[in-house]
Amino acid sequence: MSDGTKGRECLSKLFDDGIFTEIGALADNAGAVAAHGTVNGVGVYAYAQSSDCGGGAMSKAQAAKIKKLYDLALKTGEPVIAVYDSTGGKLSEGLDMLSAYGDILKYSNNLSGVVPQISVIVGNCFGTQALIAACADIVIMTENAKFSLATDGEKSSCEENAKSGNVHIAVKDIDEALEKAGMLLEMLPSNNLSGACIAYDEINGQGIPTSDDKVSEVILKVADSESAVELQKDFGKAVSTVLATVNGVTVGFVGAEGEIDGKSSAKAARFTRFCDAFSIPVVTFVNAERFCCIKSAAKLTSAYAEATTAKITFVTGTAYGSVYIALAGTGAAADMTFAWENASVSALTAEAETILMLGDDFGGRLKKTDDPKAERERVVSEYAKENLTAAKAAEQGYVEDVISPENTRDKLMAALDMLSNKRVSTLPKKHNNIYI
Repeated sequence: MSDGTKGRECLSKLFDDGIFTEIGALADNAGAVAAHGTVNGVGVYAYAQSSDCGGGAMSKAQAAKIKKLYDLALKTGEPVIAVYDSTGGKLSEGLDMLSAYGDILKYSNNLSGVVPQISVIVGNCFGTQALIAACADIVIMTENAKFSLATDGEKSSCEENAKSGNVHIAVKDIDEALEKAGMLLEMLPSNNLSGACIAYDEINGQGIPTSDDKVSEVILKVADSESAVELQKDFGKAVSTVLATVNGVTVGFVGAEGEIDGKSSAKAARFTRFCDAFSIPVVTFVNAERFCCIKSAAKLTSAYAEATTAKITFVTGTAYGSVYIALAGTGAAADMTFAWENASVSALTAEAETILMLGDDFGGRLKKTDDPKAERERVVSEYAKENLTAAKAAEQGYVEDVISPENTRDKLMAALDMLSNKRVSTLPKKHNNIYI
């Protein structure tokens, strides 16, 4: 039996009934335990570093185990969970240690978009090891762990990483971390060729949306009860990104509210690309008027336009200009767009359309008042209320249907069913160059 009592105990907690088949069991002093088993009935490959054996340091032997595990995951199409708890690299191995890091980065990259990868950080994770962990689709971190590119542990706390977006889910301890990983695996397909994850029990939503709800509240009400897992909730707060199920079907929810800043755009873009990689439908709720950062907005627009998975948008408030085009417009993004009765939709900003349509009359009204700023706001608001309505947007083909908030879940389920067999042929290219 190989070394790594701590790592083996961790995997015993992770796998169903503590049963697993170890990979490279006789490789002594590797500082990590690698294995295959099931987690909530899902076949999974996992490795856990053991800080109680040589500090769990990355070495040539540890890299060999992990590469073998990655290779098997690629061949069998099953997810990978990596549990990090290490002092870093085994410096005595010199360049062999650097080569080991490079191999792991390459193998992890080759798996990206093929099978889901989850990093679970329960101890120290510094330097290049942190880079490897960050390459996973989802990063879970315990409150007492350390995670940083800086080998001195600078800005490595769970709180700091959650705010910077490096961590998707922050938890209290290893037990909660492994539980969250298992919950995610139940919702995610095993690989990019698997069908959607579907539960066959009758499932109810958590509530009935109202016109006063924020988009984050609408998501929680529309999702199946107790199924929602929010990712990066402390980062890019103008956007909510949530994995959940709707009538048993796994869905990626994106909720955009207010002004969408750079961090929020980047957050939504990465989440959309993740969902698209595994053909998880993207359902977007929009109540936003503008983007705040051109570069990040371009990333998000590209992610939506390039995604071939099912895309369904609900305009719950405002969707103006570039926000409408990027997130709600059928030309670049959505397969189906619905608007609530109270929604306001325009291919331009409300002010731009008001100025364009009123022409000289707009300027004339401002000249006749002692408070041009207040009058400007009043005229724009009045024009939007009368002309930028959901009904007119539907008449002009900007949205498929106008619905009441309480019918949102039913409309969503019908749209998901309609788009369940969506297929798209793409141009023969390696990738676009907009996201970088």
